[in-house]
Amino acid sequence: MLFGIEWDTSGGWAFAVSILPILLHGLWVTIQATVLGFIIALIFGLVLAALKGAPTRFIAWPAKLVTEFLRDTPLLVQLFFLYYVLPDYGLVFPAFLTGALALGLQYSAYTSEVYRGGLEAVARGQREAARALSLSPTRTFTHIILPQAIPRIVPALGNYLVSIMKDVPVLSVVTVLEMLNVAKIIGDRTFNYLIPLSMVGGLYLIMTLIASYGVRYLDTRLPKHGLPLK
Repeated sequence: MLFGIEWDTSGGWAFAVSILPILLHGLWVTIQATVLGFIIALIFGLVLAALKGAPTRFIAWPAKLVTEFLRDTPLLVQLFFLYYVLPDYGLVFPAFLTGALALGLQYSAYTSEVYRGGLEAVARGQREAARALSLSPTRTFTHIILPQAIPRIVPALGNYLVSIMKDVPVLSVVTVLEMLNVAKIIGDRTFNYLIPLSMVGGLYLIMTLIASYGVRYLDTRLPKHGLPLK
């Protein structure tokens, strides 16, 4: 029994059907961690990209150092640091939030480079025109440069969405009951690993295909000349 749900231990299709609700519970946790981690990666990655592009070296260099640190250290080390070290300094987060934060911070280093490439792909004349119109740097970035960069980087960001989804099982080391951890618990208790792990693989395949299709659909629907602003 797990989450108050009993399963059929006779094996075969009856066993698979009986554990499906439990795996779906783990699937929901996986989806939540993926979405929250991706949102953190998008926001913090954009902040890092903007700071790295700052003309002032005292702003750009620390952002570059943070990016290199996040990208060059293992996700597991960052996860352990957030979960085991921060509580010593009074910062205690639930396991789920800690895991999503670790995913988001790790992938923000990669999304920042995606943002940087998209921002640099916008013609320099756009910045010069905005400067000629006396637009502030902030308004130029948010209303001129960024809307033109986003459609160019959607496919790359979509790849990192799928990567975050496939890295969620790492959170099991801090007791997050995501889908793969649930399948492992079922296998430990029933000595039948084939069926739950196969079902997890199938569910991951379905999620990956759905996410990939969604990214392709969004890529075809977004205007290539830039997002409209009202």
